[in-house]
Amino acid sequence: MTSSDHPPIVVIACRIFQVLLEHYLPDMMASQVTFLDYGLHRTPPKIAKAVQAEIDKLERPSLVVVGYGLCGNGIVGIKAGMHTLLVPRMDDCIAMMLGSYDAYRREFETSPATFYLNRGWLESGSHPLHEHEEYLERFDEETADWLLDQQYHHYKRIALVAHNPADMNGYRAQAQAVAKFCERWNVRYAEVLGSDDFARRLAAATRDLSLVDGDLVVIPPGGEIQQAQFLRSLE
Repeated sequence: MTSSDHPPIVVIACRIFQVLLEHYLPDMMASQVTFLDYGLHRTPPKIAKAVQAEIDKLERPSLVVVGYGLCGNGIVGIKAGMHTLLVPRMDDCIAMMLGSYDAYRREFETSPATFYLNRGWLESGSHPLHEHEEYLERFDEETADWLLDQQYHHYKRIALVAHNPADMNGYRAQAQAVAKFCERWNVRYAEVLGSDDFARRLAAATRDLSLVDGDLVVIPPGGEIQQAQFLRSLE
């Protein structure tokens, strides 16, 4: 595909990837960039509706970068329509921030019972400390503690993951506050420095779809995002 017949590039992504994607997909390259609110992750069924609404606004056939992982099946059912969709083949944003599915798998094999924190989840309040504060507004303390225990007692590690040292330094204090609260479950705190490798490969694929690798899914016009497209065999 040459530059003369390349369709417009449109980015519809979670705001957590704004820094990464804006660096590799500058305005001169992407005809339209939309970053959706972090909070959609708290109710995954809303993700597909929000992304679909943005896709349906497009008037010309485009290459649409959907900047989400599977995210609790939140993107399942999104229809390409007249467009081509380019989607990370990831369960969630952690794998993308680590740089690849393989990097995520290595982390999982080393510490499977890990609750990950990142910039977006800290900013949106998607973590046990903030949830405890919300529960206390609705329930007594005993009930709030019980609800959290049901959700988080099996975790052994709280890990702050960032793709660069600046974010690691900037969000360390918030992450450590969450980890301190989670000491009730005897979790340990860790930090994992990720990579921008995934963002670079994604940007390259937007220029040339022949560069699509196993960490990306291409949905052709008329297609639909399905869970099966994200399944991987255990090797």
